[in-house]
Amino acid sequence: MNSLLEAARERLKTSWKVTFFGGAGVSTASGIPDFRSATGLYSQMTGSRYAPETMLSHNFFVRHPDEFYAFLRSSLYYPDAKPNTAHYILADIEQRGKLKAVITQNIDGLHQQAGSKLVHELHGSLKRFYCMRCRHTFPAEQVYSRETTPHCEVCGGLVRPDVVLYGEPLDPDMLTASIDAIRKAECLIVGGSSLVVYPAAGLLDYFRGDCLILINLDPTPYDSQAQFVFHGDIGEVLSKISCD
Repeated sequence: MNSLLEAARERLKTSWKVTFFGGAGVSTASGIPDFRSATGLYSQMTGSRYAPETMLSHNFFVRHPDEFYAFLRSSLYYPDAKPNTAHYILADIEQRGKLKAVITQNIDGLHQQAGSKLVHELHGSLKRFYCMRCRHTFPAEQVYSRETTPHCEVCGGLVRPDVVLYGEPLDPDMLTASIDAIRKAECLIVGGSSLVVYPAAGLLDYFRGDCLILINLDPTPYDSQAQFVFHGDIGEVLSKISCD
């Protein structure tokens, strides 16, 4: 183990207020593509005249729900995805009482599947759907099993995923809880995020602790502010710095 990994490991040994902030890179090892890399979602051909960013917007969903759901099922639905090493390590650190919260930009629910209990989903989850008219909820399996755009069985309203689409604000309660978790942390681990998407990336500005650990394949705008920076696979790095 190199000296930087060893130093980060030693620092985590003494930290009992750890918060994790993660992005799409946390789930790539589970077979879910990220957004902005060369092989990410935004680089893929959609078979549509619209760009992925457009199809994931609120306006597009309301105006073209059929195309929205076709894209959702073809490009964002991964029923066989399982938690990977990073998810399980974070759940283990939480179980040992050191990790107080996971803040995720992902919408796949894999942190909870791995066993994490306190997860703040900044962008919602594709595990949940609800009617825009009466707010009746629907299990994801029921929505995905249909080949047509889902409508509410109660009132006939359009059913949507419980995610934050482009053009929509973050949930204020979720945002407040995430800010609070970052403010209270003495050690903040950021993994698998390019830290270029706002307002989520701006949450790091609320960190008041003395140990910022950044783990990402590529450099981020916050690298110069961190005590520990690792450009590599998040699962591999976490396995080396997490403490028994």
